[in-house]
Amino acid sequence: MKVSSAISLIQNINIHESSKVAATAAHELKQASAAKIIISGTSEIQDEVGLFSISSGSEFAFNDTKLSELLHSNEAFIYFQIKENGSGKLVTSHRHFLYAYTKYILDVLADEDVAGFANGKIIKPAFDWHRTSYDYFLAQEGRVQRNFDKEAYIREQARLGFTHIEINGLAFPMALENGPKGETYPMFYTYCAALDQFVYSELNKGLYPFYYLSANLANLKENARLAIKYGLTPGFTSFEPRSVPDQFFERYPMLRGARVDHPFRSFKPRYNMTITHPLVREHYAEMMKKLMHEIPELGFLSIWTNDSGAGFEYTKSLYVGRNGGAYLIREWKGDDEIARLAGENALRFFHVLKDAASEINPDFRVITRMESFYGEHDVIWKGLGNGIEIEATSLICKGWDMPYTHPKYPDSKSVTGGSVYQTYFDPREKPFIAELAQKDAYAHFYFTAGPHILFDPLLGVPYPKLTQHRLQLLHKNDVKHLAHTGGGLPADLVPYNINHEIMHLFQFNPQMDVKSEVDRIAKSWAGEKYYKNLVRAWELTEEAILAYPNSVPLYSGYGFCWYRLWVRPFIPNLDAVAENEKGFYEDQICTTPHNPNNVDLSKDVLFNLTTAEKAEIDLQRLDENLWQPMDQAIETLQSVEADAKNELGENNVISDQLVRLTALRCWFMTQRNVIAWITGVHGYMNADSEQEKKKHRDLLRDMMEKEIKNTKA
Repeated sequence: MKVSSAISLIQNINIHESSKVAATAAHELKQASAAKIIISGTSEIQDEVGLFSISSGSEFAFNDTKLSELLHSNEAFIYFQIKENGSGKLVTSHRHFLYAYTKYILDVLADEDVAGFANGKIIKPAFDWHRTSYDYFLAQEGRVQRNFDKEAYIREQARLGFTHIEINGLAFPMALENGPKGETYPMFYTYCAALDQFVYSELNKGLYPFYYLSANLANLKENARLAIKYGLTPGFTSFEPRSVPDQFFERYPMLRGARVDHPFRSFKPRYNMTITHPLVREHYAEMMKKLMHEIPELGFLSIWTNDSGAGFEYTKSLYVGRNGGAYLIREWKGDDEIARLAGENALRFFHVLKDAASEINPDFRVITRMESFYGEHDVIWKGLGNGIEIEATSLICKGWDMPYTHPKYPDSKSVTGGSVYQTYFDPREKPFIAELAQKDAYAHFYFTAGPHILFDPLLGVPYPKLTQHRLQLLHKNDVKHLAHTGGGLPADLVPYNINHEIMHLFQFNPQMDVKSEVDRIAKSWAGEKYYKNLVRAWELTEEAILAYPNSVPLYSGYGFCWYRLWVRPFIPNLDAVAENEKGFYEDQICTTPHNPNNVDLSKDVLFNLTTAEKAEIDLQRLDENLWQPMDQAIETLQSVEADAKNELGENNVISDQLVRLTALRCWFMTQRNVIAWITGVHGYMNADSEQEKKKHRDLLRDMMEKEIKNTKA
């Protein structure tokens, strides 16, 4: 008998009265049976024919020794039992596994033999936490997209195996941040919204309009409600301590903290409150308690800092240098002493937030990134523990240095952290993971398979085996907590989401054979006739992705959109374009008039993004290695597209993937032409001979012709 047949014999589904997600899972199971849902408050469940129980933790007591041992083990687990008479149980260690595994039973295990589950089967999930970090569609820029179905999105993230979800998106397209005319800095406040965008304290009451705060809070609570319905733990990713409007310092001038803006991006300074002052710490504690009162289920706060209008006083990486209020640093301190005080001040702030939240949720965690604390790294590291923890690309580096190299070009460190380009795991990471665990702190490692950080703004770029490789790498090295950059994808925008399907399968079967699973999914989408074309196209795409040198990681992510690379004219001298002709791209570019990026693609504000020498090497590598597999992938799908439309319908997987791969090729070509621009322009300016100048002029002419053709494509 199949599992699906046994499920059809379920007569009653028993759930605990307190569990919202059990009710959601029960309704899914009910559709596959003729069962009634029984809501129970009892703690003892007897085994009855046709009775199936769904619970998490110790909501129910079962006469099952194996299950009792699991419940006392403090380990993450799923326990699934189904007998031929329709009786059984689904019990998980945590609520966030309930809905996902119910869908896994119905979608993946339905054709399995029920005998394998009759005596109960223990499943150990690959990751205890799989958290969205910078959830693009729910909390960040993507939240303003047309026809966004919030519940469908959250339901899909739960199905895919996410356990925790970031919910602090604004109700408005932009935050109420002001600036001088023409300044782009307010754009940086639309994402990773700070606590004071949702609630106020007695200290800052009236600083933001009540209608603004109430709308943001209502949006926050709705996000939380939907997350809890599907078993996800809601939380925040915020830039903190963030700047506050100048009106606050007119009222309390002595509470001015650090200058936290980027002077090259802003036209006026921004300051936050001095968190050294007890009044400010009380302000943050009060806001945290208010949020917990509104949403007691909040489980984490991830703090990003020293960027986007936020920062800690006297930390070395503040854009304007070490600075802050009058209460932390006395005169004539050395750099080591300042670093110690700045680090201890940041740790105290983390504890203020955690202690306030823990009054309602004792399991609340505060997570931070270490890159910005390169000057205070050792102080912060020693202070981690007791629910104060970190998320990272790597634990073995200080600051923004990338200790990993490109998988195809090992002399290059152009690696987007957490992406499929981070293809090995340095054994030096493991002692740091163990050290944190001993102090009751987790190391959350970055992982990304779309929609953010890599291939922006494309959605659904397929690389299933590379996705599995990255997950397997983390899992076999004892990583239990993932911070998934960008989160998931709306199913209506990406109906054939192969990367995340692999992620879904891996969570509940990390020993899976990836080739078999990719083939199985491809057959279910494309049928026996076309699935080999689909799988071959994916394999060739992965070959092209690994051939991409990722020359400027900023441009491989959000910088591609910020700097309008798909619409700005690629000519050697952008200043030669008449002012009245620049508007079509400059009016919406995320830059200031004095940013060198406006005229030099190798620079951004005060940063050098790459060198002409490196760009020339990367250009050669890209041209030699990328185009053949990319073009073959497209041709593999083009060869069957017309037939597939006739047999599978208009909106079939072959046509869908062909569009995405064609777009990816255009994206690669623009990236190629960026590094050709850098090579040609700087090569020409540095040339010592007319022959050398001609070589670079020819390269630039070829680059422009390629990009014109690419724009039409």
